[in-house]
Amino acid sequence: MKKIVGCMLLIAIISVNAKAQSVNKQLKHVVLFGWKAGADSAAISRVVTAFKALPKQINTIKSFEWGVNNSPEHLNQGLTHCFVLTFDSEKDRDAYLVNPAHKAFTQLLPDIMEKVTVVDYWVEK
Repeated sequence: MKKIVGCMLLIAIISVNAKAQSVNKQLKHVVLFGWKAGADSAAISRVVTAFKALPKQINTIKSFEWGVNNSPEHLNQGLTHCFVLTFDSEKDRDAYLVNPAHKAFTQLLPDIMEKVTVVDYWVEK
């Protein structure tokens, strides 16, 4: 009987630990923008403001941060603005991609964006 209870306890602990690990997983969506030569700073500002507004409009975004390149290495290949969004799952990320608010945001880009790079990854520690 003690062995059965011990095995059940071990299974319960493993199950709880596995659930805790899956809850802690984070999917990062990294977006890097480079602007066309002579892109208007007001237009770039509108893009940044619109991107920053998306987390309030799309509830699958768990966190959002952004910044402007300041690396002394000069390896950014013309990409200057970085945006990092966090999702709990690929399903949540995929819902963000087709969300009307995201689609509307992308309409701000064609006239001023020269290039974009997107990288998605599961956080490993």
